[in-house]
Amino acid sequence: MVDLTTAVGAVGLPNPGMCAPGTAGHGAELGAFVDLAQLGAVVVKSLSAGPWPGNPAPRVHPLSTGMINSVGLEGPGIAAWAHDELPALRRAQARVVVSIWGRSVEDYAAAADALAEHAPAGTASDPIVAVEINLSCPNLAGKKMFAHDVGAAADVITATAGLAYPRWAKLSPNTDALVAVAEACAGAGADAVTLTNTLLGLVIDTDSRRPALGGGGGGVSGPGLGPIAVRAVWEVARAMPELPIVGVGGVHDANSALQLLMAGASAVQVGTANFADPRATIRVLDELASWCDSHGVATIAELIGAAHP
Repeated sequence: MVDLTTAVGAVGLPNPGMCAPGTAGHGAELGAFVDLAQLGAVVVKSLSAGPWPGNPAPRVHPLSTGMINSVGLEGPGIAAWAHDELPALRRAQARVVVSIWGRSVEDYAAAADALAEHAPAGTASDPIVAVEINLSCPNLAGKKMFAHDVGAAADVITATAGLAYPRWAKLSPNTDALVAVAEACAGAGADAVTLTNTLLGLVIDTDSRRPALGGGGGGVSGPGLGPIAVRAVWEVARAMPELPIVGVGGVHDANSALQLLMAGASAVQVGTANFADPRATIRVLDELASWCDSHGVATIAELIGAAHP
């Protein structure tokens, strides 16, 4: 028997497998395929304080290495989500990580206030275990990502300090300032960082001679992102070995998950693979347990940061 339990800072989890935001909807959709209570956590699609329409179609385009998307963070807003989606997650006994976003520091503060109002912490039946603060969405056309700016990223973390939950800052691989931004977020009060989001990309439809996505460019994800995510986790873990990290990018099997864990992540998120196989997160966990068993690894804790000297 392999002990898969892990912790992201103060957040204890029965295993390191989560679904990445945007790949499992806003609620319990994956519950039709897996027992959500068996996942480490369900990370819901990023929510703003109010409803947001997202980008024009088409929003997703397949690639040989995964896909590119420009969904644009369509969502119902936190109040509607708490009313319509959170109860089903509670009934499924899922551990929930709520992802929030905004187009300004004030928007993030409003999202944090809305979450505190409509999903109050501290009740015995509260399924929320953490809030992932999405600083790295590539769909903010014409605006610089918060995750590319040390000061702006820290300002957002400071503005969400009223949240009663641990805060995970989700950062971007599209910057050479990744370590500095992670340090700034930790200094401002982030309990952990999630590394990373998609890479910026653009696909041209050669028949129409126009971008394939309605929003123009988008975020590239899938197995090809794996080495980029591993390097991001490695560099931040090397610079700040005490900072908890959630690794995400290219996870589709035991090997891709193991690389992120050995680079320094305490847990991983499965994203694009969920579109091809809604049971992908459970499958990765099963493969991970089998690998540990065959390699004489008794606990996941043995693997976290194991690749560092």
